[in-house]
Amino acid sequence: MLQLLARRWWALALRGVIAVLFGLLTFFIPGVTLISLVLLFGFYAILDGIFDIVSAMKAPGHHWPLLVEGIVGIVAGIVTFMWPGITAMFLLYLIALWAILTGVLEIVAGIRLREVIANEMLLILMGVISTLFGILIIIFPGAGALAIIIWIGAYAVVFGIILIVLAFRLRSFRQLEA
Repeated sequence: MLQLLARRWWALALRGVIAVLFGLLTFFIPGVTLISLVLLFGFYAILDGIFDIVSAMKAPGHHWPLLVEGIVGIVAGIVTFMWPGITAMFLLYLIALWAILTGVLEIVAGIRLREVIANEMLLILMGVISTLFGILIIIFPGAGALAIIIWIGAYAVVFGIILIVLAFRLRSFRQLEA
């Protein structure tokens, strides 16, 4: 798994850049309509899911957490596009469920990666942040659309930055192996 992630470090970095851009859009355009948020989230979830599935397919062995995370992301994106007039509460719970499921799977994948790289905690940290983000949305759904948009933006920026850092750590590991 480590070799695959190190060889495809750029895919993780791209996922991180897309997450950061998505998060920044929510900060700089807070008046985005709900339908725009739905479409942005749907696009991101599908793209993130595709990257996860491609990584899982190219990895030898037991990499089911990435595969399941990818499927969950694609399903969340498709559901979002199928019902663009979705209510705000349903969208919030859909995002919360997606964040919790992907967070748990990232923790599992991070533990597996930690067996290969000593003290590797970034993937586990991403999983914890994702899971906590999802739980916060469930606990405080009525905080208001603007607050939720800011939460989503902050989550995406932090998640993206951590993903970019992880990608470059893996890139440097690849260079050490070569």
